[in-house]
Amino acid sequence: MKRVVEICCGGLEDAIIAEKAGADQIELNNATYLDGLTPSLGTIKMVLEHCSIPVIAMVRPRPGGFHYNEYEFKTMLADVESMVDYDLDGIVFGCLDENGDIDRDKNKRLIDIIHANGKDAVFHKAFDCVRDPYKSIEMLIDLGVKRILTCGLKPTAIEGIDLLAELQDKYGKEIEILIGDGVMSTEDVKVVIEKTGVRQYHDICTTWRRDPTTIGNVSFSYAQPPNEERYNIVDYDKIVEFVKAVKG
Repeated sequence: MKRVVEICCGGLEDAIIAEKAGADQIELNNATYLDGLTPSLGTIKMVLEHCSIPVIAMVRPRPGGFHYNEYEFKTMLADVESMVDYDLDGIVFGCLDENGDIDRDKNKRLIDIIHANGKDAVFHKAFDCVRDPYKSIEMLIDLGVKRILTCGLKPTAIEGIDLLAELQDKYGKEIEILIGDGVMSTEDVKVVIEKTGVRQYHDICTTWRRDPTTIGNVSFSYAQPPNEERYNIVDYDKIVEFVKAVKG
């Protein structure tokens, strides 16, 4: 199995850059600075029209954690029902209960819709917030999840490397492990590949672009100094470097 690079993209331009830079697949979001929220249907449509590599779309109705109330979950169901009409390869999601365990019922309802429409079910980094990774991954396998995005329950893959290796060794034949870090250096990538044997890697490879209208009579900045007037996009050169690091 070849090594695969997935790039987290926040819109059409990001997706086009990612494909040109050598990404194998796209995780499509809105608001990547909030760790990714549900993209608009217009964004999905445009990306699918302009990109030829596989695209999976995020379903996440708000920032923060992953314990969703009735209103939020109804929104997630409606988003999934709308998304499956498009030629997406999969949908990424994740619901936890108030104790930090996998919410079996909510996830199953989403997965049933996804599978009924021939799409892959992908569980995102909500997995890194679970109390018991073994119980959780076994439940996701039972529910038919194809892939999980994780750093081994740690902020970075290097910190979670032992658990990542263990999960890959124990469960890698039943579910795909996708390592998602966001800050992996070339050296880190090499170490993680050698130690874990995982063959799928996810990153955002971000940079900043200035919008001169961000700060005027009022401020719409969300970034810290020195990027107050900027917003984040993916960086072509960083993606090229990440692809080379992963694929050798």
